[in-house]
Amino acid sequence: MRVQHPGVLLLVISGPGGVGKDTVIERLKQLDPNLRSSVSFTTRQRREYELDDVHYTFVSIPRFQELIGRGELLENALVNGHFYGTSKTRVEKLQEAGHDVILKIEVRGANQVREKRPDGVFIFITPPSMEDLMIRRHQRGAESGDVMEQRQRLAEWEMSNAEFYDHIVINDDVDRVAGEILEVVNRERALRKAGTESR
Repeated sequence: MRVQHPGVLLLVISGPGGVGKDTVIERLKQLDPNLRSSVSFTTRQRREYELDDVHYTFVSIPRFQELIGRGELLENALVNGHFYGTSKTRVEKLQEAGHDVILKIEVRGANQVREKRPDGVFIFITPPSMEDLMIRRHQRGAESGDVMEQRQRLAEWEMSNAEFYDHIVINDDVDRVAGEILEVVNRERALRKAGTESR
């Protein structure tokens, strides 16, 4: 079964940290106002530029465990010592309102979503090269040397999972990659509309 919510999409976007997922997603939403992001929960500390309930909903570990306990999370994972999770309720409300929903989640979380929501469209964003990814991380300046090395090793593992996604796009230019993803979105919309009308 591919279509769970006729007429609306669930887009799962993954890629190594520092590849530019946030920038691409923001550009996508500018190009297509019907695309909405579901804000994830995390237990990590908020970075200076981040806004609560915009980039993430920042919660304590006990609060996160409570969300798991009552079945609120569509997926959750421990990444670099911090928990991340997607609200099932937030996704459902957005889709019920007729919006296509974007989930920005890492590989292990995407695997959980794939099991629960086989109607999802899974897109993996890669850097032009691993060297390029390291340069981007240095420029961002938000990580210590040890953390950067750990995240680079994680990135290599994540890249090895790209083959399990429906689409792989290279982020060498934000406008180009956003346009490529939007083409995927429009194709999926057309397919689902045709499938719904043929019933």
